[in-house]
Amino acid sequence: AVLSSGGNMRRLLLALVGCAMALPISAQQKITLSIATGPTGGVYYPMGGGMANILSKSVPGLSATAEATAGSIANLEVILTKKAEVALSMADASYDADNGLEKFKGRAVPVRGLMVLYPNRFHIVTLEGLGINSVADLKGRRVSTGPPRSGTEVKANRVLEAAGLNPDKDITRERLTVQASAEALKDRKIDAFFWSGGIPTAAVTDVAASPGVKIKLIDHSELAEVLNKKW
Repeated sequence: AVLSSGGNMRRLLLALVGCAMALPISAQQKITLSIATGPTGGVYYPMGGGMANILSKSVPGLSATAEATAGSIANLEVILTKKAEVALSMADASYDADNGLEKFKGRAVPVRGLMVLYPNRFHIVTLEGLGINSVADLKGRRVSTGPPRSGTEVKANRVLEAAGLNPDKDITRERLTVQASAEALKDRKIDAFFWSGGIPTAAVTDVAASPGVKIKLIDHSELAEVLNKKW
């Protein structure tokens, strides 16, 4: 089963509890449930950990664990290989997986959406004073597009292409987790980073709260029409 990003935790947990309670669990038998989440600095990881904790406490015979991963693409891959029973994923990544598109060409994943958890927000994070006011201004800059096999990287590539930039040629690409991206930005080792996740994301708020830096989020709404037409 796959959880797509988006709103109601209580209904989600009831659905998972219902699935778990439908399993015949004897007094000696233990059922394990692995939840694929995301990087430790993002939102998926603490949310998955909270879900695992509640399920383990609430369902007799069930032991649930939250696994840190690179994000949506990696999570859908572990669903395909049956290394996890539940995964958190962005809706567009799940759509690609289900239809065998993009990263999942030739290896479609038979996913089932259980619940919408919360709305994802796509961030392009930089600092004041670096001269970056639009996605086009990222040309020639050192930019983190998210870790390999993450939904953030998929979206970052699409946004860059929508702005007329080649992600592999027009930027110096780094593939860092959101936490590592935030640290690199504060240390001026990168000029910007992409992140797709819930609000608040601890790594992003950490940048905003850091002394001596002023966070800046880049508006990319003008690219929405291009993105909607192509993807």
